[in-house]
Amino acid sequence: MPSNAELLEIAATVARRAAALALQRRRDGVEIAASKSTLTDIVTKADREAEDLIRGAIAAARPRDGFLGEESEAEPGSSGLTWVVDPIDGTVNYYYGIPAYAVSVAVVEGEPDPSTWRTLAGAVVNPELGEVFTAFEGGGAALNGRPLRVHEGVELPLALVGTGFGYDAEVRRRQAAFVHELIPQVRDVRRIGAASLDLCNVAAGRLDAYYERGLNPWDHAAGALIAREAGARVGGLGDAPAGKRLILAAEPGLYEQLDPLVQRYYAEWE
Repeated sequence: MPSNAELLEIAATVARRAAALALQRRRDGVEIAASKSTLTDIVTKADREAEDLIRGAIAAARPRDGFLGEESEAEPGSSGLTWVVDPIDGTVNYYYGIPAYAVSVAVVEGEPDPSTWRTLAGAVVNPELGEVFTAFEGGGAALNGRPLRVHEGVELPLALVGTGFGYDAEVRRRQAAFVHELIPQVRDVRRIGAASLDLCNVAAGRLDAYYERGLNPWDHAAGALIAREAGARVGGLGDAPAGKRLILAAEPGLYEQLDPLVQRYYAEWE
């Protein structure tokens, strides 16, 4: 069994390679390949190319491991480890040329299910800014090798909070209704458009907190570990782990202040 540090080296290496490919394709001109859940939920050819690159590199390095990517079918392994990959998180930003998209690569132990997995290592790379966020379990989080730490001692009225919205119009309407309720109670709200970067921004102290409903496993696998290793508390709806129904990440003291507001609204959504 490789060490978590060794797994992180693989994750960071393949994420950097995929990020370089995505950046080159962005400069060449983005081509939409398909749409998914709605017409606004797009896939570019670069998404598929980047995932193919990552899948091939991991298969070469770790042939017995499983793979779960956004753009392809899950592939079980026999080692007990699974790589969870978002080849381009923030595809709409990518399409429009907004420099807030990322390649996210994580490796988890157990079934590729956020309710039960244990995340061992992860890397999130922003190609436009050359930022490489990394973490392995028990090893802390870093940005380009510099240790990261969440903001501490932030009270709710002074908190800068990140969130995101789904692609379905009715889901967005309901999410916006909570923002309308939340925004008078905090410093401000940001919607950046890439969950992996939102979580890394909590780790880096660029956001004080982040919450969202509707994320898929590949959206948060690496970013949640990076936030946690930087000192954030990361949780989900009720006592459940972070997952599709809810993810909330913040420094523990702020988490305790924000959690009741988020829980009350999203529990009613059920």
